[in-house]
Amino acid sequence: MVFDPRAKDAKARLIALVCDQVIPPIPDQADTDYVKRVKSKSAILSKWWGQPIFIGATVLLLKDYEKHPDVKYPVNYSQGHFSTRAPGGFGSGGAFDALWLADDTPRFLFVTVQHPSPYYDDSYAVNSANNGPYGDAIIQELIAAVEERFRVIREPWARKLSGGSTGGWEALALQIFHPDFFGGTWASCPDSVDFRYHQIVNIYGDDNPYFVDRGWTKGERPNQRTPDGAITSMMKDENWFELASGDKSRSGGQWDIWEATFSPAGADGYPLPIWDKRTGKIDKQVAAYWQEHYDLRAILERDWKAIGPKLVGKLNIYVGDDDSFYLDNGVELMEKFLESTKTPYYAGSVIYKRGAPHCWGPPAKELFDAMARHIDRSAPVGADITSWRYR
Repeated sequence: MVFDPRAKDAKARLIALVCDQVIPPIPDQADTDYVKRVKSKSAILSKWWGQPIFIGATVLLLKDYEKHPDVKYPVNYSQGHFSTRAPGGFGSGGAFDALWLADDTPRFLFVTVQHPSPYYDDSYAVNSANNGPYGDAIIQELIAAVEERFRVIREPWARKLSGGSTGGWEALALQIFHPDFFGGTWASCPDSVDFRYHQIVNIYGDDNPYFVDRGWTKGERPNQRTPDGAITSMMKDENWFELASGDKSRSGGQWDIWEATFSPAGADGYPLPIWDKRTGKIDKQVAAYWQEHYDLRAILERDWKAIGPKLVGKLNIYVGDDDSFYLDNGVELMEKFLESTKTPYYAGSVIYKRGAPHCWGPPAKELFDAMARHIDRSAPVGADITSWRYR
């Protein structure tokens, strides 16, 4: 039963909701000459959850893959929300098809990954107290399965990462948390990389994400904007919508998956909230946990002496400076730290686009060429950097 406060009559305030429909499973898609799919039950995640958990990948092969049986290829592991569609939208007959089959396109395998969590359509690709060991499953099971089935160069310098938004954060996190496994990341419009700007909230310094209380005035914090500065939603409203959709971080919404990923587990087995969904009061102990485990800028600064030498030249970030969710603010703080590094200097790039909203990033051609140039610079002496460049 659902309570409707608008109804005048007491009995009419109770609305009966009947759940008698089942969402059918997502049908399997047929492979083609270019598009292949890998799906398997994860032993690591199934053991952790106590029920079958499946992960998968969609692999886009490249021109004349079958005609070159002795060639092994680099891989672009692209992160993002759940989809079993062909990477890049290949097969639609559009511009990407022409690019992918062009003579001068670098011959990478293009792989998208599927790792939905019980909390969201995507696990955020890291080990988590609430989601479970998705990072381990992706590295040890999913990528291993792709590399066993397809002819790829199974070396760190040939494993590249890309992604945007959720996938942008994941592309950075996977590179930072596994600096010896991946050979470079190109992350577009990443979710908050510094929790002093969790979108527009400083979880360490602010008391409340919904309101800014100046004493003499109290204003609401925005949640989303257009490039001209017009506000399209407020922070409290999206959080309250999620609370109405499901408690204990189970709405399937954006704020709740961050909570499910970044928070410790509470005594009831559910994620400890970063703030009270109703009032907005921030829990500073939970914020401290987020900082220690998932604040990417803070982790880099804390551990740079150990991991910095393994990340030189590998970190590349793109963001619009009018990002719809204010994500450029966190990127600026990340850039400030990266540019301050000296032993060693990070030697990557942070690129902004004037007036661009969320999801701005490099065109596919620019991205593929940047990865190929990076291989030329970073591959060890004697590595094969030519056979996969056929026309």
